[in-house]
Amino acid sequence: MALTGTRPPAYHRPMSSPLDPSASAAPRLTVALTFDHDAVSDSVRRGDPVVKFSHGEFGPRVGAPRILDLLERCGIAATWFVPGHTLETFPESTAAILAGGHELACHGWFHEDFSELSTDEQRAILERSADAVERVAGARPSGWRAPYWALGPRTLELVEAAGFGYDSSLMDGDYEPHQVRLGDRHSTSDGTHWGHDSNLVEVPVYWALDDWPQFEPGPSRDGLAPPSKVLEIWLGELDYAWRHAPGGLLTVTMHPECIGRGHRMAMLESFIDAAAALDGVVFDRLDRVVARWTAANA
Repeated sequence: MALTGTRPPAYHRPMSSPLDPSASAAPRLTVALTFDHDAVSDSVRRGDPVVKFSHGEFGPRVGAPRILDLLERCGIAATWFVPGHTLETFPESTAAILAGGHELACHGWFHEDFSELSTDEQRAILERSADAVERVAGARPSGWRAPYWALGPRTLELVEAAGFGYDSSLMDGDYEPHQVRLGDRHSTSDGTHWGHDSNLVEVPVYWALDDWPQFEPGPSRDGLAPPSKVLEIWLGELDYAWRHAPGGLLTVTMHPECIGRGHRMAMLESFIDAAAALDGVVFDRLDRVVARWTAANA
């Protein structure tokens, strides 16, 4: 059936405009390293067996310290999406993230699937998560990422109403932030009717730029890919974005219990080295990138 209604709005920053309007020379490309610090949050909710718990515990015990050490050595500020349970259960890890100058953003409480929750349940988790970040960081969080990148029909409305500045859960773009569109309606009888732009900014994600489906076994995948394969994919995205999306943003999603394994850490170091070697590439936190984008598109 043909689409009906208005056309979906174009993204609101042309390729040529800088992410930082106050800078005399805008970055050619910004790379955002983001980490979903799940730890054992979803294992608590699911009642997982002991070995699964131990896999999650590897994140705060081993993976996160290795990542934070690498980021410090490279002088990189990153964004950490942290479930409320992780914030409270591993306070030393939370403190180390903040001490490193990184952004704390929200990622549910027990890593819930928001597509399965009621509106009231979602609203309560969003508020509880934001309050937890504010207690430890001293300021309300700007960012939200849905666990599993799973959203209910009204989730992003609730995220905007809760005061978040940006979401990072959708796949409708790649190298540009843009405003989240709310209120789309789709049906086989009436076709598609596009909604309206909101004040919430979207930072797009994608499976191939996420370590989990590449490296971790699952019901519909083998996992355990060699790091060389994943590095080829990530470097291909880096090269394309650098050549074809000037002023753009490349966002990579990682999990400490996954990327923190030694052979994968070596791959991450190689990726960072390759990005740093490109002219005009910078690394930054998502809250700062979104703030600059918002100011440029006010």
